Amino acid sequence: MKHSLKLLLLVVLLASSNFYAQDKDPVIENIIKEANENSQLEQLAHELLDVIGPRLVGTPQMQQASDWAIAQYGKWGVTARQEKYGTWRGWNRGVTHIDMLSPRVQTLDGMQLAWNPGTSKKGVTAEAVVLPEYITDSMAFQNWLPNVKGKFVLISMKQPTGRPDYNWEEFATDESFTKMKDARDAQTKAWRENIRRSGYSSRSIIGALERAGAAGIVTCNWSKGFGVNKIFSARTKEIPAVDMELEDYTMLYRLAEYGDKPTIKVVAESKELGEVPTFNTIAEIKGTEKPEEYIVLSAHFDSWDGGTGATDNGTGTLVMMEAMRILKKMYPNPKRTIIVGHWGSEEQGLNGSRAFVEDNPKIVNGLQASFNQDNGTGRVVRISGAGFLHAYDYIGRWLNAVPKDITKHIKTTFPGTPSGGGSDNASFLAAGAPAFGLSSLNWSYWNYTWHTNRDTYDKIIFDDVRNNAILTAILTYMASEDPETTSREKIVMPINSRTGKQRTWPKQRSPTRKGGM
Repeated sequence: MKHSLKLLLLVVLLASSNFYAQDKDPVIENIIKEANENSQLEQLAHELLDVIGPRLVGTPQMQQASDWAIAQYGKWGVTARQEKYGTWRGWNRGVTHIDMLSPRVQTLDGMQLAWNPGTSKKGVTAEAVVLPEYITDSMAFQNWLPNVKGKFVLISMKQPTGRPDYNWEEFATDESFTKMKDARDAQTKAWRENIRRSGYSSRSIIGALERAGAAGIVTCNWSKGFGVNKIFSARTKEIPAVDMELEDYTMLYRLAEYGDKPTIKVVAESKELGEVPTFNTIAEIKGTEKPEEYIVLSAHFDSWDGGTGATDNGTGTLVMMEAMRILKKMYPNPKRTIIVGHWGSEEQGLNGSRAFVEDNPKIVNGLQASFNQDNGTGRVVRISGAGFLHAYDYIGRWLNAVPKDITKHIKTTFPGTPSGGGSDNASFLAAGAPAFGLSSLNWSYWNYTWHTNRDTYDKIIFDDVRNNAILTAILTYMASEDPETTSREKIVMPINSRTGKQRTWPKQRSPTRKGGM
């Protein structure tokens, strides 16, 4: 009996010892140690965001960022290259300066929109006017149009408050908050109906104003946060288009409304560069045992240029670069080939990743897994099986190796459903390849940093980004080492509750290979 008990204890101890050895995988331990004790994230962020800045497709900064990334990978002993897949309208942002000259002098906060037709260094000086308060019909609007000749036209609704709703909720009475929201909803509806009666949409009216001789267009694409606006592209062909922050825009609007005839001077220098190459930046660590099977780390490199593209998608870029650096140092001979894709022109329709998928069927067919990160600086909190029936089996195994202080924040959904768009994992999913989004805690992403003038280095939460680099590196290591090839068996797609018809798996789409012209 004693002998049997001793034997049982020995078996338990051996099992515990084996479990402990597995739990303390030296590669994983070294990945965690390197990420925490020798992080390069802050330095990389400074060089990419502060020095190079935003990476609008077709700009010299996008080319500069690619050259920088290739050089960084070279320093780490990682092979990197640029893969051209098309062309885009080349453009370079210059100085924007907006001043009100009357009824008093004040410098105003705003910036030219992307691909803006530039002004001379002298700029354009003109009165600022607003659209008619009530447009009877399209004929009345056509009769009014000559009034814009030689004028800057303010074409965005004058917001009734510059305070975000969360600020109202904190300080206003319930009655006051409700009153404001109801009035704003009514004003917004009336504004949209007024534009519709002109015979144009909010976009097509810009062309009508330009044809009527407007000196320029002024917008305020407020993002519902303090001091924050969305910055997208200009829709004018020859006249300047600028976006102005709410505080100055609404002041200018009121001055025009009250008949004070405000005059502004806009200097919006920029330069057209013709048709330029557009490209992906690719880095690779070759596999030793299964080089024709791949793990693809995925993040788009391009950004809008209201800020410096820090959280969209500078942080995703940093995660993938740091993960690749650590893997090269701690896992230099992976079983499967590890690729990182820094995609171009994601913001204009996932063009870079769609081109890669279309141009590299061998890699797509041999894909073990792809991990994409794109929605801000926060720690990863959601991972979906993306519609692959057995995703739980392998994602679950891989996640089990990640430190619990990281996985405890992550909610998984299996088998999930495939993404039809939104970010670059969708490009791979449409081709039937197992691609997974690492979805982050938003840190007020949608209002404050997504495509805004406030998407800058100071919004990065480096503790969260470091956790994401550890997560990505370990998932990549586990996917590379996994003796099994991932299953691509798909779920039966659910019924669309709106149409009553069965949903279909997303279809592969070709990229725009010549854009912005």
